[in-house]
Amino acid sequence: MDSLSFEAAFRAFVRTITAESRLRLAPTPSGYLHAGNALNFILNWSAARYQPGAKLLLRIDDLDADRKRPEYVQDIFDTLLWLGIDWDEGPRNTADFEKNWSQTHRTASYFDALEKLKASDLLFACAKSRRDLEPFGGRYPAAFRNQNLSLDQPGVAWRIRTPDGFPVPDFIVRRRDGIPAYQLASLVDDVHFGVSHVIRGEDLADSTLAQRFLARQLGWREFEQIQFLHHPLLRDSGGEKLSKSAGASSLRGWRETNRMPAELFSTVAQMLNQGISHSFPAINDLLQAFKKSV
Repeated sequence: MDSLSFEAAFRAFVRTITAESRLRLAPTPSGYLHAGNALNFILNWSAARYQPGAKLLLRIDDLDADRKRPEYVQDIFDTLLWLGIDWDEGPRNTADFEKNWSQTHRTASYFDALEKLKASDLLFACAKSRRDLEPFGGRYPAAFRNQNLSLDQPGVAWRIRTPDGFPVPDFIVRRRDGIPAYQLASLVDDVHFGVSHVIRGEDLADSTLAQRFLARQLGWREFEQIQFLHHPLLRDSGGEKLSKSAGASSLRGWRETNRMPAELFSTVAQMLNQGISHSFPAINDLLQAFKKSV
């Protein structure tokens, strides 16, 4: 999506926001946040603050305990403070997060959804590893559905059968270690918190399709009513999307070298075609300029 297309899509998106709407920030504490994460935060914040009464939730997705680190959780709060972004619901600090808001407090809801899917006979057990799937370019071959394994066998992933040609074929809903997968947990949380609008990167467009597919199987019409908008990604000098796992320059590094967030705000302003100066001082300038032009 080019900048002009996104500008029009963003304007149409915010016009659907009402005083009862709820948006969310949903970072994962699997590394230090980068500029692409900040862009997403600014877009969601701007959309939420466009309509008085709309709420913004901070939800930190920490089910992946192997990659979670306390310093990564703290980095989320440090980044939001540095950006000047506030939120209406969610943890106020790391202690509050661990005590009251971690996804570990909602695991019963994830497993309830898994059991409902299991009863629908849509799931199958898979013992294939990432190495087994490498020759298929990340596409899950239909022949692997017939492994004749029990869902109750230890060490198997649970996959859901999808229609032929589905963009995310037979995706995982429960990992081999027994942990609910991202697609399912994110869906359950959005329904749990009553999220009505989501802005996420265009790299997650397939995740949106997967989650909507899951919602239909679970009969959760409220999720199908969520308004989604997918924004263009920030890319490095080689044209690759910014990634924590690939070592993208962190916002922590920006703060340590006194690099200011103004250029991030300017990037968003340019995406929204506002033509705001690269040196404007506060996020409110972005919001006010956008309100005047809608």
